[in-house]
Amino acid sequence: MTIEPEARRVRVVPGGPMLVEGPVEVELPDGTTARSDRFVVALCACRRSRRFPFCDTSHRPKTRRS
Repeated sequence: MTIEPEARRVRVVPGGPMLVEGPVEVELPDGTTARSDRFVVALCACRRSRRFPFCDTSHRPKTRRS
């Protein structure tokens, strides 16, 4: 009998990040691993984040407040 790991839910937010049920480990193209222990992790889909692979809301339009 094989035990299958529980599936992780990934939600793609139009114009925003991918939300992944955590904790997660993300393997980057250079072979390093980024880890987050949060219960939901926002992964950057636009590559504008200074915290890539994690989202820092850089995808949001800049607006000035009066």
